[in-house]
Amino acid sequence: MLAGFRYICAMSSLPTPPARLSMLQVLACGAAVVTLSMGIRHGFGLWLQPITQDMGWTRQTFALAMAIQNLSWGLFGIFGGMVADRFGAFRVLVGGAILYAGGLAGMALSPTPGLFALTTGVVIGAAQAGTTYAIIYGVLGRQIAAERRSWAMGVAAAAGSFGQFLMVPLEGQLIAALGWQQALLVLGAMALLIIPLAYGLREPGFSAGAVPAPRSQSLGEAMVEALRYKSFVLLTLGYFVCGFQVVFIGVHMPSYLKDHGLSPQVASFALALIGLFNVFGTYAAGVLGQRIPKRTILVFIYWARAVVITVFLLVPLSPASVYVFSAVMGALWLSTVPPTNATVAQIFGVQHLSMLSGFVFFSHQIGSFLGVWLGGYLYDRTGSYDIVWWLAIVLGVLAGLVNLPVREAAIVRAPAAAAAA
Repeated sequence: MLAGFRYICAMSSLPTPPARLSMLQVLACGAAVVTLSMGIRHGFGLWLQPITQDMGWTRQTFALAMAIQNLSWGLFGIFGGMVADRFGAFRVLVGGAILYAGGLAGMALSPTPGLFALTTGVVIGAAQAGTTYAIIYGVLGRQIAAERRSWAMGVAAAAGSFGQFLMVPLEGQLIAALGWQQALLVLGAMALLIIPLAYGLREPGFSAGAVPAPRSQSLGEAMVEALRYKSFVLLTLGYFVCGFQVVFIGVHMPSYLKDHGLSPQVASFALALIGLFNVFGTYAAGVLGQRIPKRTILVFIYWARAVVITVFLLVPLSPASVYVFSAVMGALWLSTVPPTNATVAQIFGVQHLSMLSGFVFFSHQIGSFLGVWLGGYLYDRTGSYDIVWWLAIVLGVLAGLVNLPVREAAIVRAPAAAAAA
């Protein structure tokens, strides 16, 4: 009897787990943040020719800044994830929004390639690290039950795709109406809208005076565990290819089309179509991730991309072929995001989800760096994008093979550690 009384007293003295935010609130605010942050960055390819022609720079100069941006995004994403996992996403989102506005202003006003690379590359990359998927998915993982997590990640990824559909035509109109510099300043002001949206993602467990949740692993232990786990490494390698393909196409396709005599309006509409169809593709990937093995989804996506790009290069280029390519490629565009991140959460739990997602995404951004930089470098050397297109096909086949042996089962830990995760 006495032992039972002591047990009840001990249990009553434990800190009460903080209440969760409502799923509707998390999805609405998270989706709106991703719509803005990803919508702005998806249109950067529209600025390639106006900036290089006005400033007298080569395409490689612009491509290098974009490549640095993607690398900066990936690198800062790891540290942003660490901060979000420890102190909550709100602070990271506010800081990212301020950096985004400042970086876009710097992109508009930079007089030299070096300053352009610093603002467009390093600053905007750090801003994207604090306002995009890894941070939002950390909130989703902590606030939404596991049985709906993959679906919720699909919704957030679809929001980013809708941002592309919504924002890219708007950005094209802003450039036409205001000029490329003023258009960037307008986007900088729009980026600050992320700050009020971040208030809807203030998690109770990270609010002032809240009792911190017990942590079974340090950051270092979680990272070492992940790097020693084969499936995590394979997911990371596959995500490299995703970054290479989508950023090369997103940044260089407008110039590729113009080089072949198609109008800028075709490019703007093509990028918008990618965003529109990716709404359906990412949502479908999230839903299917609750029902079939996520590695199956990833293998299909990578191999399908290789086929679609091959067909695009072999058929005669026309507005119709561009629109068909954009629609089909759009359905595959960011549909890797929900199954990849949901697999990470399923294997390791959500305790360090933002950091681990940030680490996987760093590989994505190394691929992005190479895709966008090689596009500019090889174009300036050969006058063509052909080598990079075919490289994207080969890498797509390899990425599918890499994801075949991924295991999705939760990692086995000591009982206390497993419960805390």
